[in-house]
Amino acid sequence: MPHSSPTLRVVVPARFASSRLPGKPLLDLAGKPMVVRVHEAVRFALPEADVVVAVDDQRVLDALAGHGIQAAMTDPGHESGTDRAAEVARTLGWAGTDTICNVQGDEPLVPRDMLRAFAGFCAARASLSMATIAVPVGAVAEVHDPNVVKLTLDADNRAIAFSRAPMPFHRDLPPAQWPPGDYLRHVGIYAYRNDVLQQLTGTPPCFLERIEKLEQLRALWLGIPIHVMRWHQSPPHGVDTPADAARVTALFVGMTQ
Repeated sequence: MPHSSPTLRVVVPARFASSRLPGKPLLDLAGKPMVVRVHEAVRFALPEADVVVAVDDQRVLDALAGHGIQAAMTDPGHESGTDRAAEVARTLGWAGTDTICNVQGDEPLVPRDMLRAFAGFCAARASLSMATIAVPVGAVAEVHDPNVVKLTLDADNRAIAFSRAPMPFHRDLPPAQWPPGDYLRHVGIYAYRNDVLQQLTGTPPCFLERIEKLEQLRALWLGIPIHVMRWHQSPPHGVDTPADAARVTALFVGMTQ
């Protein structure tokens, strides 16, 4: 019998109670709320996928309803978008073998070709448990920036480790001369088989995760393989500050002129 790919679902977690930018999902980006812009990007890239926005506030739910977008209310107390995605999967009764892709609701410029490639990458792996994306590091400053998460891979492009620290450590060169081309940067887009997602979110944070503040370390701690798709360039930065919102709004205005 021919192999049939698992059903692809996409969850877009949209957290209203952002500490740095309250009400972030409803920020106006050239006439549309940010969360609507993200949903449009995902729908354009993956027209066959079932896309649900996971929200924590009635105002976001109402705004999405006004645009005819499927959404689900989730527990405001969730620590992460991963927890929100897992709740949506349980609420909607998705199968344990479904592939669930998590695209954050503050990434309105997420590259559509990258999402399409990632969906194909996941579908091509019949035994996929979990997957994510890596891109080349662009400058030596990023190697030493703790906000840039580095990762190392094995021979089959599965993650060995993630860290905010520089990995690998160049023993024979001073840090200022470490070649950026020897490093990979993690992009925070994930896909999970649903039963693996439920296992992850049902497990307390591990030691490494607590000190690095990187939830993907929980999967490695549990022995869950993370397949990594290499992509050729970093995606545009998401929206975390008012300055980010102004920059992205200007880009959308330029697209419509």
